[in-house]
Amino acid sequence: MERTFINNLIEWQQSENRKPLIVRGARQVGKTYLIKHFGEKHFQNIHQIDFEKFPNMKSVFDKNLDPKRIISELEILINQRIEPGKDLLFFDEVQNAPKAIMSLRYFYEDMPQIHVIAAGSLLEFTLENISFPVGRVELMDMTPMNFIEFLNATGNNSAAKFIMDGPKEISETLHTKMLELLRQYMFVGGMPECVKIWKSSESLKEVFKIQDNLIDTFRQDFSKYAPYTDKRILNQVLNKVSKNIGGQIKYSQLSDEFTGPSNKKSLELLRQARLIHKIRAASPASLPLCSTASDSRFKGLLLDIGLMRSLNELPVDIEFQKNDLLAMYNGALAEQFVGQELISAGMQNLYYWSREAKSSSAEVDYLITKNSKIYPIEVKGGAAGKLRSMHFILQNNPHIEKGYVLSTASYGEIPEQKLTFIPLYFAGTLLKY
Repeated sequence: MERTFINNLIEWQQSENRKPLIVRGARQVGKTYLIKHFGEKHFQNIHQIDFEKFPNMKSVFDKNLDPKRIISELEILINQRIEPGKDLLFFDEVQNAPKAIMSLRYFYEDMPQIHVIAAGSLLEFTLENISFPVGRVELMDMTPMNFIEFLNATGNNSAAKFIMDGPKEISETLHTKMLELLRQYMFVGGMPECVKIWKSSESLKEVFKIQDNLIDTFRQDFSKYAPYTDKRILNQVLNKVSKNIGGQIKYSQLSDEFTGPSNKKSLELLRQARLIHKIRAASPASLPLCSTASDSRFKGLLLDIGLMRSLNELPVDIEFQKNDLLAMYNGALAEQFVGQELISAGMQNLYYWSREAKSSSAEVDYLITKNSKIYPIEVKGGAAGKLRSMHFILQNNPHIEKGYVLSTASYGEIPEQKLTFIPLYFAGTLLKY
């Protein structure tokens, strides 16, 4: 299955100022598969050093971090020549070999001609305990498959190209078809194994089995968080976030058994593991949004929309039959989808706006920036006249030129109200158009 992330890897390979690359991401998002595919397609050879499968390989880095010595020993152990400039050296599951991460600095300084990629999960836990080579490596985050990748993987290539071309007016027939494809994605999600099974079987039952197994795998990993927190908190925080997508959360609400500071620590650990994203409230008054972002007022987003079903244990047979995608799970699926698409498109830090005045319920789902300008996003249906929060933010911030309303309605514009209505399935293109 082709991934658009491979374009990032090609750009890295061709960069004149290339540094060793660390690819981060949650388990099972396809890091190993894609890097191997990239290596096989764009290099003479790929040399994969898997520190989970072969833990003894860690000892190569124990004596010192001299890359010439490391390369020499690796060549003997794998019985292959590692050709500078022609081959890819791939350190897989590198969280199990901290000194291999530290060695990347010296690959950059002493052997920059070697193409080196390191990948792993729970990397932040390892990075906290080592001398990380800041400025000597490049970091990339890999996410689950987005909607366009899902369409390409399931044979809907024309639909994928249509979305990549950007929002526009289309026939009602095509609009209905795109919404149906989006409905499929909302339940299958973007975890590669789930997409693969859906492509081959078109059985949601089989997809759901995999999603349940993935959740179990993530929970089994909680034992690796043991030095930092109690795994009971992690379970409770993960469940609480999954059931409150789109809703503002307080640390004290994340768990009934533990204190606010403990809940906060657990939320941060899940964020570092890439299982959840924290969306902070910010002011639309000026850039950068991070300068006004609140640490205590936030919403949560899950790694993947398909995993929401497993975590929420909701009646899929009822939800799947609903005609309005915005009605499914009370709108939570739609807001998760938009956030996930924005993150996949490059918005690693998402924000939203919530009026701080007492007794006020004014809120806009997302704030994004592009071309040094702020754009608010509402995920909902209804006529423009009912978008009270969006109108409020536009009227009180004249520097904001336009607001986006994402819904199941067709494309349209109301210039005098500074509103553009965009079908949900175009969410991933908002940063480009």
